[in-house]
Amino acid sequence: MLAIHAYKNYIASLTRSQFISSFSKRAIYHFHSPNTPILPSPLSSIHSLRSKNIPGDNSPFTTMASLSVSSPAAGPSTETSNETESRYEPRYIDVGINLTDMTYQGFYHGRKVHETDLESVISRGQAIGCQKLMVTGSDYKHSLQAIDLAEKYPGTIFATVGVHPCCASEVTKSITPQKSLQSLLLPVEKLALQGKTQGTVTAFGEIGLDYDRFFLSDKESQLIVFEEQLRMAERVDLPLFLHSRAAEEDFNKLLFAANLPRKGLVHSFTGTLEEMKVLVEHGYDIGINGCSLKTEENLAVVKEVPLERLQIETDGPWCEIRNSHASAKYLKTMPEYLASGVPKDVKKEKWQNGLRVKGRNEPCAIAGVAWVIAQVKGVEFEEVCERSWENSMTMFRFDEAAALQQKWKENGAPKEESA
Repeated sequence: MLAIHAYKNYIASLTRSQFISSFSKRAIYHFHSPNTPILPSPLSSIHSLRSKNIPGDNSPFTTMASLSVSSPAAGPSTETSNETESRYEPRYIDVGINLTDMTYQGFYHGRKVHETDLESVISRGQAIGCQKLMVTGSDYKHSLQAIDLAEKYPGTIFATVGVHPCCASEVTKSITPQKSLQSLLLPVEKLALQGKTQGTVTAFGEIGLDYDRFFLSDKESQLIVFEEQLRMAERVDLPLFLHSRAAEEDFNKLLFAANLPRKGLVHSFTGTLEEMKVLVEHGYDIGINGCSLKTEENLAVVKEVPLERLQIETDGPWCEIRNSHASAKYLKTMPEYLASGVPKDVKKEKWQNGLRVKGRNEPCAIAGVAWVIAQVKGVEFEEVCERSWENSMTMFRFDEAAALQQKWKENGAPKEESA
């Protein structure tokens, strides 16, 4: 009864705005008397680092060194109990992460430098609230590997299946009178359909055009592989995970002419304001990561991306926010409780378990992307997190996919043979 009486007095003391703020949809409160047990939040185990005192220098969670965010000296937190209890607990979906890249296995340029730390990379992302990851497939082999990860981490990791424009020439060079482009891409289509049925695949891609990297794949190969995969997308009926770099005219011409049952996401967007507006008008979402935040011109575009069309990603191990980027100054204003979730980074030769590798991006850095977007757009951090979460959940239907994964597991259905 004493607890209830105190609670009523507390509510009566609030202004209207404080009262509304105190019941925001993801703020977590605990009110108790000395004799009343505290019921832990469902997120408390995931976010426990942020409810503790700031770690000391011996902890791997001390600074966001490579992102120019400084930590205060070790010691008791200066935050009040109410500030800690009412703090927004962010949730993120990293809709573009290349976890099949060999750097997460400790290999750099074909050389083993340190032990695999993929599990730690995933755990660090979860610890800061990155609850779902969509692992990108860039060709048949890496799409299979992405699906393997989705099977290992059901409900957390999902895969895309497709042939990246920079891998297009690997397909076209195998064309012969006996092997058509369609027959060479058929295994990719079958893999996407199978993964869709099993709930491991939530997008068709990464497909598109990249005219900055003709040294990896020539223009003609990119065009014919993209066009054929758009035809496949009509049958696969999954949202698209799209790549467009310095190829706006051809990209839009092919994309808008296709008879697609679903739209999709143009990820890692670095185009102009006009390019972004055209894509949004045609129903496509825009994916933002560190590469989207390099220059002041990039930031001006991000400012205009409608929140209802915004999704966030890291595109690790690439596209980190660097100190030379125009967005780096905003990271210096990032609250300590967010910044402290990103461990120190060290050179790969000095890697230790629990530390990040300098220059290798990973999901735990997604908080910085969301924070910068909020500062650039002049909106609340919570709004960026929640709107991007809802947009990703709606487009890629992760809940439905997770249910399919569970059903498939319970039924014990065997996988189909891939062609």
